[in-house]
Amino acid sequence: MEKIEVLIKNLEKRKIPARYFETKEAAAKAILEEISPEETVTIGGSMTIKDMNLYEDLKNAGNKVLWHWMVAPEERKALLKEAAFTDVFLSSTNAITEGGELVNIDGVGNRVSGMYFGHKKVIVVCGINKICTDVISAMDRVKQSACPQNAKRMNLKTPCAITNECNDCLSAERMCNITTIISHKPMSTELKVYIVGEALGF
Repeated sequence: MEKIEVLIKNLEKRKIPARYFETKEAAAKAILEEISPEETVTIGGSMTIKDMNLYEDLKNAGNKVLWHWMVAPEERKALLKEAAFTDVFLSSTNAITEGGELVNIDGVGNRVSGMYFGHKKVIVVCGINKICTDVISAMDRVKQSACPQNAKRMNLKTPCAITNECNDCLSAERMCNITTIISHKPMSTELKVYIVGEALGF
């Protein structure tokens, strides 16, 4: 718990408010209380958010929720454009450093860009399995854990989907195309981090 307290303090030094929840259910309840039914919501590609059932709960609450995972492939391009400017953006992070830096790798870029531009409010949910010592260990975590598992989930024909480790490939279906490090609150975005005391996502 001391590590979590230090992480929260370091995030707040970076002007990123943070909260800790013992369970994903408690975090989901807090998110639902924070979002009014009138607000439009985008969900970035995230197994964490999926496992929290927030898509269903928000729709049941009356929110307009845009999530490219929930539409047919031919509809995704149009939806992603509309989804770039909703009131709220929900996502997880591939890794977070003990110093409070959010480290992410993306294929298309909609998830990482949504964390810092286009939305009034961003809530990033992070399981304790994604806390890393520094940026180098965070990058290692993303490359060696998150990306291979996501490549398998998406049935991509990349080396990491077979070997379970990054090969720094130039595959046609490569998903490690855009890397971002959020080191401070974005100027025009209200960014919050919710840390959950469980292992969540990849």
